[in-house]
Amino acid sequence: MPEPWFDELAELLRIPSISADEAHKTDVVKAAEWVRDFIRAAGGDADVVDWHGQPLAIGEVRASQNADAAPTLICYAHFDVQPPDPLELWQSPPFEPEIRGDYLYGRGTVDDKGHLYMLLAAARDLAQAGTLPVNVRFCCDGEEETGGHSIVEFVEQDERGADAGIIFDSGMIRRDVPAFDVATRGMAYFHVTVRTGERDLHSGMYGGAALNAAHAIMQTLQGVVARDGTLAEPLRKGIAPVSDKELAGWQELPAGTEELSDQGARPKDPDAARDFYRRTFAEPAVDVNGIHTGSPVLQKTVLPVEAVANVSIRLAPGQTVEAIAPEVERLLREAAPDGADVQVELWSSSPPGLVSPDAKAVQLGLDAFERVVGRRPALIRSGGSIPILAALSDKGIPTIVTGFGLPDSQIHSPNERLVAEYVPLGIETARELFLALAELRNGV
Repeated sequence: MPEPWFDELAELLRIPSISADEAHKTDVVKAAEWVRDFIRAAGGDADVVDWHGQPLAIGEVRASQNADAAPTLICYAHFDVQPPDPLELWQSPPFEPEIRGDYLYGRGTVDDKGHLYMLLAAARDLAQAGTLPVNVRFCCDGEEETGGHSIVEFVEQDERGADAGIIFDSGMIRRDVPAFDVATRGMAYFHVTVRTGERDLHSGMYGGAALNAAHAIMQTLQGVVARDGTLAEPLRKGIAPVSDKELAGWQELPAGTEELSDQGARPKDPDAARDFYRRTFAEPAVDVNGIHTGSPVLQKTVLPVEAVANVSIRLAPGQTVEAIAPEVERLLREAAPDGADVQVELWSSSPPGLVSPDAKAVQLGLDAFERVVGRRPALIRSGGSIPILAALSDKGIPTIVTGFGLPDSQIHSPNERLVAEYVPLGIETARELFLALAELRNGV
């Protein structure tokens, strides 16, 4: 017998809203319409907003009484999903949700439709009972998985403001050990092109005398990669210090050696495991995401004339794209060999996000989680990026970033799964959050 919530959530999970695939563009819109219809059925107002070709689901369920004086919360989650490939590794169809054992399986169960449903259902339940004490404004997008900025632009241009934000797009440290992310890293993504002449050259006739683009790009990239686990000082400007409350929360986390080994990864250097959380939560990191030059498949004895690379830097909380991006370009150019032509393009960027652990909204949220889950969330950071968090922070909106995924949720991979009992638990916790945050009428 399926759980009472299963059929409702399954409707959303069955929509293959794969934002990275143009063939599923209409499915992304269909998912936005599902969210719109849910909010309307809950008694709220909602529309699908076409934001320069990207669908946003924007709606609001108003407080049951005295809504004009009630606090307003912005709730964010996304309704697009990652491609399910490779399909042969799924034990059940990715868009046919199924409960097996303790888990609900299916693409989007954790990232992020399951979380979106928790927030929607909580607002609906309280509104229908006539006990919703806050205005719940949903701002949801369908391009989070492709790095889009439509929802960020919407929030930046929305002059209505809010008293707090809630983002359900994260996870627990382990079963029944919740966490709040009080910071996320930002990112600047570069495309680097190095040219060393007019054409490829015969390696026998010119090797050892003429510039080789493959060699040149390796030397160029050395200008920004970390040495002994730490980036050059120009790339560390503006790093925000870590609070004692956060450091205490990090003690709840698995050891760095465990985090690396669980992913089949090998430490970058002797101190990498020991410094794992400092490096992934609180420090910038440069990674070369791909290189192409010459012929890495066929036996072709040439000096390639062109090499390209994609390079990203994860920005630590406190840093800005405007300050760090020019330093990345400068260091790349300075490291390049004489005679090489270097072109650096900034393809995309998003700022880091930072929330004060002492914000009243965060403290009320911690209390609410503890009442429902039975354990106070640890205050940690995320090494990834959530662009909307920075947009909310810039508007002075303290935001709770949390969720109910687990390290074994297999997001972005085959057999994505959410602990089935966490769906009703998440709904109950979201309801308690809405009730607790009614106190924000006395100030954030």
